[in-house]
Amino acid sequence: MLLLSPSPISLLCALLLCLPLALIFTITTTPTTTTTNGGATSSPCIITTTGGSTRFQTTLTSTTTHTSVKKTTSNQVLTAIKSTIKTRRRPTNNNTTTAPPPSTAEIFVDDEDDNALFRLAARANPNPTSPRKIAFLFLTTTPLPFAPIWEIYFRKTPKTLYNVYVHADPSYRYDPPFSGVFENRVIPGSKPTRRHSPTLISAARRLLSHALTHDRSNSKFALLSPSCIPLHSFRFTYKTLARSRKSFVEILRNESGAWERWAARGEEAMLPEVPFDEFRIGSQFFVLTRRHARVVVADRRLWAKFNAPCAEPYTCYPEEQYFATLLNRKDPRGCVPATLTHVDWAGRDDGHPRTYNATEVGPDLIVRLRRGRPRYGDEEDAINGSDASVRKRRHPFLFSRKFSPDSVEPLLSMASGVIYRD
Repeated sequence: MLLLSPSPISLLCALLLCLPLALIFTITTTPTTTTTNGGATSSPCIITTTGGSTRFQTTLTSTTTHTSVKKTTSNQVLTAIKSTIKTRRRPTNNNTTTAPPPSTAEIFVDDEDDNALFRLAARANPNPTSPRKIAFLFLTTTPLPFAPIWEIYFRKTPKTLYNVYVHADPSYRYDPPFSGVFENRVIPGSKPTRRHSPTLISAARRLLSHALTHDRSNSKFALLSPSCIPLHSFRFTYKTLARSRKSFVEILRNESGAWERWAARGEEAMLPEVPFDEFRIGSQFFVLTRRHARVVVADRRLWAKFNAPCAEPYTCYPEEQYFATLLNRKDPRGCVPATLTHVDWAGRDDGHPRTYNATEVGPDLIVRLRRGRPRYGDEEDAINGSDASVRKRRHPFLFSRKFSPDSVEPLLSMASGVIYRD
């Protein structure tokens, strides 16, 4: 039998025929060798469209050997998807590729509907019409436990003097549903919120935007939590706010831990827009003028910095930094640097203020809270200077937090005789 030796051309043809199979095998085959020192890792990537509940989920897997082609291919696919749909950022969970349970709030970047709302509100007329109203902005993730207290607060108040707006996190169930003065007051476009994230800032900006565009008579804008109660009657509150042309927003500097909060996104992440010497801290529970409400919803420059994710989330608290820093930058003379919502931080180191329970609630507590004096952020300068008028200021607290839900009964029992008796 005569054997013919292969020619160079035939060998080349055979090689070209086999090459695609070799490439496919290399890309799709995962090595069977396992490592115990972290050589193989897996992390979920969850991308959710903003228009509905449809989710795209995939797991990107990389190994220490023979996977460079697969890793590159997956990254290219991920980049292409990100460029064509809007995304939501979720907390990383290395144990599953499914979405978190509904009770876990998602961190949202501003969607286009938010940006359109903010642009519209930024063009609202800065001059309120008469009669001037107070916009009460409730930011909640729960049914409002003190709704009965607020019902009495508004009961005999002319509706020409106030509006109520509720931002209700849609991740939670509200049972019983909102009723009375809160019925049909949930703003459209409410989204999930979570501490240690910019979502609380976004929620407040949505509330301000809806209040600005809904009623030009809205003159003052008070942000409240579900654990807040009024310390005075509506009449007293209205007169107090009507006497002032300024916003009330706590603006503190040289606070303990300020550097860690400023650098929570990275040591230079806030630069150049927010240098450390212009960084301020303060309670998010403000009362803003209509002009300052427009400043907040119109801002893009500082918001881009505070909307960035924190590398150290538990020192972040952006909602306690953004409003104070922004308004101190824009119009410090137009602000009283103090909050009118009383809160007790004494002896607390867990990130939560004191909560008053039912056994502590009585007339003496209300009187004591009323007699408290706000902390003014510019008092340090006044102490070192000679401005006695600054040191003598004493604005009344109008609201207080936090109260436990079980305290609603003792509060109701003394509402008419104590809380609303000025």
